[in-house]
Amino acid sequence: MADNIYYNELTGEHSFFSVNVPAWHAKGKVVSEYPTSEEAIVHAGLDYEVIKSPLFTTTTGLISTSTGLEMGEKNLVIPDFYATIKADTDTVFGVVGKDYEVIQNRDAFSFFDSIVGGNGIKYETAGALGKGERIFITAKLPDYIRVGKDDMIEKYLFLTTSHDGSGSITAAFTPVRIVCQNTLNAALGNLSNAIKIRHTSRAKDRLEQAHKVMGITAKISNSIESVFNSWTGVKVTDQEVLRLIQLAMAPNKETIDFLKAGKKEELSAQFTNTCDSIFEYAMKSSTQLLETTKGNLFGVYNAVTGYYQNVKSYKDDDAKVKSILLGGTAQTRTQSAFNLCQKALLSGVASVLS
Repeated sequence: MADNIYYNELTGEHSFFSVNVPAWHAKGKVVSEYPTSEEAIVHAGLDYEVIKSPLFTTTTGLISTSTGLEMGEKNLVIPDFYATIKADTDTVFGVVGKDYEVIQNRDAFSFFDSIVGGNGIKYETAGALGKGERIFITAKLPDYIRVGKDDMIEKYLFLTTSHDGSGSITAAFTPVRIVCQNTLNAALGNLSNAIKIRHTSRAKDRLEQAHKVMGITAKISNSIESVFNSWTGVKVTDQEVLRLIQLAMAPNKETIDFLKAGKKEELSAQFTNTCDSIFEYAMKSSTQLLETTKGNLFGVYNAVTGYYQNVKSYKDDDAKVKSILLGGTAQTRTQSAFNLCQKALLSGVASVLS
């Protein structure tokens, strides 16, 4: 699997850093202590500026010279359109409109510092993808979500933004189960675990959004501990685990109808193989044999999240991030698993499966 980590030819280094644990792609810098935001920017190779430059086009026509009018080339400004450019390498990232505001990498880290006043937040990974046009930051928040006695879930904030005009700044709250590093996407009710900030926002707006993110983390953290602990008390058989996985992974109502009618022959091979892989993970992974996950609803949910985090192959890091954190297939299916487990808690497993 390709990693798509940006390699800076000027410095001869990859734009990535992590704390203590080397990344699977073995690129970038590993540091032993959590850095400040200023240090993290340097460690990750994100200490570059992005400029917004007017666009020109060249045309042939009459131009004025010292001897009069002659045919020649002349540059014309393209109104209302600009190129975003990596200043140190002159790499063109993309084309944007007149209202687009460049969010420098240091601004993204300032957003994080604003959330908790810089106190207690720990920058764990950061880096750039492609040619440096997309950056990402993960930071650990203080405190934990506790499931059972010993199953701890760390609280992370993830931020990504691009410099090519392809999207907004996205900040998401992401609970991560320590024992297997599963990203436990879960939005409670109508509360999303992410916010998007347009590149036209001003500093004041970004600070207000920072407080909004902190409100999201507080609400989800307080609720999710109760939900997950409730799930651990709902026992399920191995066969029920498989059925719940299949329902959570069903892409449409037709598939659900086939499952409930027992029409296995109507299911696609890809769907069946994916569900079988998740079920195998549920039954054999050491992280699924803990008291908090074995034979209960929390284990079903973790099997789905664990599959996408630890088993499934992705084209590159960017594809994995989009799938798991930015509304892609993994996030959609894990949210489906969350909703299904919550329904089973409230209505009973038999009711959900019938």
